[in-house]
Amino acid sequence: MSHSAQTPRFRSSVVHLLPSTGKPASRLAVGALMLAGTAWAATPGTGNPDGTCGVPVNARAVDTSHPTTVIGNGTPASCTSRAFVDAVAKGGIIKFSCGPNPVTITLTETAKVRNDKPNVVIDGGGKVTLSGGGVRRILYQNTCDPAQVWTSPHCDTQDTPRTTVQNITFTRGNSAGQDYGQSEVYGGGAIFVRGGRLKIVNARFFKNTCEGTGPDLGGGAVRAFVASPVVPIYITKSTFGGGSGYGNSCSNGGAISGLGSNFAIYNSLITDNTAVGWGANPQRPGTPGGGSGGGIYQDGNTIRLTMCGTKVQRNHANEGGGASFFVSNNLTGTMTINKSVLSGNPSDGFESDGLPGMFVLAAPGQPVVTDSQILR
Repeated sequence: MSHSAQTPRFRSSVVHLLPSTGKPASRLAVGALMLAGTAWAATPGTGNPDGTCGVPVNARAVDTSHPTTVIGNGTPASCTSRAFVDAVAKGGIIKFSCGPNPVTITLTETAKVRNDKPNVVIDGGGKVTLSGGGVRRILYQNTCDPAQVWTSPHCDTQDTPRTTVQNITFTRGNSAGQDYGQSEVYGGGAIFVRGGRLKIVNARFFKNTCEGTGPDLGGGAVRAFVASPVVPIYITKSTFGGGSGYGNSCSNGGAISGLGSNFAIYNSLITDNTAVGWGANPQRPGTPGGGSGGGIYQDGNTIRLTMCGTKVQRNHANEGGGASFFVSNNLTGTMTINKSVLSGNPSDGFESDGLPGMFVLAAPGQPVVTDSQILR
C-alpha cells in the first residue's frame, strides 16, 4: 500500500554479602555490586513518568498469580531459551524464577505462538530481558501461518490468539533474514503479529532492528500486520528507546509499525528511534523505498491511533514523519492525541503543514489534539 494488577518496577538490588560465603563483602566487592546495580538502574525505565491518563481495563496488566508455566528453578542458568520457546508454544501464563537479580535470556530460536493453544501471557516480573542476540526476531504470532495451525477461514481478521507481554524488556531483536512464515513476514524485530490481539504493558524495547530498506515494511520493535479489528493493540506504560543508544530502527516505523492495524498508546515513552530507509512509499525510481515514521508508522484504510499521556521525542525519519507517519488511503482514519508531547522529531523529506514531525492523511479534521504540544 502507499502512502488492576500492580506492575513491578525494573530494578536491581545490591547484595552486601558475598554470595559464595555469606560473609560481609569488602568495600571493593560492595563497590562492584553497587556499580552493577547502577548500570541497570541507568537504563531507561518503563513509560512516561509524566503520563497521567487513565488506562482502560482492557489495556491493563493481566493477573498472573496462577501461572501455567514457571521458567527456571531459582537460578539464572535454569532460565533457558529452550524453556521459553517451549512455554510459548504450549500457551498460557508464563512467569520466571531466575533468582533475585535481573537476567537476560538470549534466544537461540524465535518463540512462536500457536494459534490452537491458550492465550499467551508473558510476565517478566520486572527482572527478565529477552534478547534476540542481534540475529533473530524474539516473538512471532501469525494466524495465517499454517505451521502455527490455521483455526479460521478468515485468518487475517480473527480475534485469537491474544498475546500479552508485561513487566519485561526486549532487546536486540532483528527480523532481517528470517525465513519462516509467508512472504509478508517482514519487520517486527522484537515482536511480529498478524491476526489476533497484542497487549504490551510496562515493557521496554531497546536496540531492536528490522530490514533497513523497503517501502511498506516496518517496526524495529513491533510490527502489526492486520491485527484483530475488534480492539486496538494496547501499549501501556512502556518505553521504546528512551535514551541515546537505546533506540530501535527499521526501514519505516523505527519503533512501531502497523499495516491495517489500530493502536492505543497510554503513558508511554517513544524516543530516539529511527526510520533508516530512503525513497518513501511508493518508492521513488532508483531507490529501495522506506524512511518514514521515525517513531510510529501506520498505513491502511479505516485505521485508528489513540495517544494519551505519551512523549514522542528525538525520533528521526529520512523521509516523512519523524514522530508519526499516518496514512489512511481511503481518508477514513482517525487520530486522537491527548495530554501528550511530540517534539524534536525531524523529518528530512516531508511532513504535514502545521504538524512538525508528522505526516497525516486521514479523515477531515484529523488529528484531534487536546491538551498536548506538537513542537519542532
